[in-house]
Amino acid sequence: MLQNPASKYRAFPPVRLVDRTWPDAVISQPPVWCSVDLRDGNQALIEPMDIARKMRMFEQLVAIGFKEIEVGFPSASQVEFDFMRKLIEENRIPDDVTVQVLTQAREPLVRRTFEALAGVPRAIVHLYNATAPVMRQVVLNMSEDEIVELACSNAQLFKDIAADYPETDWTFQYSPEMYSDTELAFSKRVIDAVTAVWQPTPEKKCIINLPTTVEHSTPNLFADMVEWTHRHIERRDSIVLSVHPHNDRGTGTATAELALMAGADRLEGCLFGNGERTGNLDVVNVALNMYIQGVHPGLDFSQIDDIRATVEYCNQLPVHPRHPYVGDLVYTSFSGSHQDAIKKAFSARQEGDIWDMPYLPIDPKDLGRSYEAVIRVNSQSGKGGIAYLLESEYGLQLPRRLQIEFSQVVQREMDASGKELTALDLWNLFQREYGIDSARTPQYRLSGASGTVAISGEFCVDGEMRSLSGEGTGPIDAFVGALAEASGRSIRVLDYAEHAVSAGANAQAAAYVELRVDDTHVVYGVGMDANIVSASISAIVSGLARAPRTQMEAVAAV
Repeated sequence: MLQNPASKYRAFPPVRLVDRTWPDAVISQPPVWCSVDLRDGNQALIEPMDIARKMRMFEQLVAIGFKEIEVGFPSASQVEFDFMRKLIEENRIPDDVTVQVLTQAREPLVRRTFEALAGVPRAIVHLYNATAPVMRQVVLNMSEDEIVELACSNAQLFKDIAADYPETDWTFQYSPEMYSDTELAFSKRVIDAVTAVWQPTPEKKCIINLPTTVEHSTPNLFADMVEWTHRHIERRDSIVLSVHPHNDRGTGTATAELALMAGADRLEGCLFGNGERTGNLDVVNVALNMYIQGVHPGLDFSQIDDIRATVEYCNQLPVHPRHPYVGDLVYTSFSGSHQDAIKKAFSARQEGDIWDMPYLPIDPKDLGRSYEAVIRVNSQSGKGGIAYLLESEYGLQLPRRLQIEFSQVVQREMDASGKELTALDLWNLFQREYGIDSARTPQYRLSGASGTVAISGEFCVDGEMRSLSGEGTGPIDAFVGALAEASGRSIRVLDYAEHAVSAGANAQAAAYVELRVDDTHVVYGVGMDANIVSASISAIVSGLARAPRTQMEAVAAV
């Protein structure tokens, strides 16, 4: 890299639009959306789509709700031409969808394009030619007058050929290619010259498309350009003002949003931002940004994983796991503090509440996602995430101190393996740690009166069946007394919690008992059974069985 990049690169000049209004504008309704996946997105692929993939993508775009779809560049190849013909001849275009095609400002290409469209009910024909100084002076070697003449002669050709197909409802579109690098005064001159040829009306508008062919400036400067153009071009009430952002600076989404605030009516882009170099505008991103501000975008992404699968198949390119709204990891928190906040917010939230969740700007369920991936556990995770997964997947509502205790067990496991733990991994570890998978249902009898309960029966203690009996103020007190007498150990219950895990004929109850054993160790025990007393007894046995293991680990740690 250069120590002085200014010796090679120049800063983008400001527009000096001192009375700009876009900073105070609010996006309160969706734009006209136009998908360019099948043209701009397709030409950027390592292996362009065949007809079968193009048809699958077209059908997906229709299902999402796009009403304008740029389906190809018919003069570019036979596949592009044949796909356009297939759509028309097989009546594949819904009545509320308008197809769009692109052509350069060259007469043979224009004529071939209209030939491909013969018989189409309605279509947008998109004309473009380069206008930026570097293109005029270096690539095309044409003067400003010659650029204007090129645009106007082809605009007239559009009118002339379209008149030969009166059965089609035509809309004309013009793009001053590299608008983002063209002087505003010259852009206006070309645009006004083209619309003077087409003579659009408020009832029959044309489209003027302003592309950031290469993104050079910050989004606010492009917004100034759009607002300037919006104010100054002629016949504005007869024009749909469109923008086509690219993403070279990584700010395509911001560019599009600020352009809408600056007066644009329409956006062109691709699903998940596919396109040349760093890509086109990601229309999904902009649409869902609107959605989480309370504005329905008019597009349906309620099954976003299915849409992603289609896009990955058609483009033969993966969608990044961190891609906004759709990536595998975008709703996932590994951080312990994040997980704790999410768990508490989910617990506090009531159905119908405004969505106000930490670290989750959108409800994943609105996009067809479950909450399963919201919290995942690795070495950075904490008790909140572990508790969330055990509750959401297995119905366990761990008391806070049990969460802390078990998180230490999980952390040791993570330190040893270095791998992520799934909800199933946590459940298996929980069962193993608290002896749930090996617990035997106790066989006992309860009796007593006048506030005293007697218990007697066969109980599994330390892996052996033992006959125990005792009395107390309740079943737990009676069993603890019997167990303490039989084992010769001091056992005291510090905390107790229980809840139903499931409902119906196969309902289970979970009991959590915090014990102080031998006045030296505090441990939790967990029991599960269809009977809550049996679950409580199993929890006490679980805690006692863990006390020696806890003691040995403490000695080993020292």
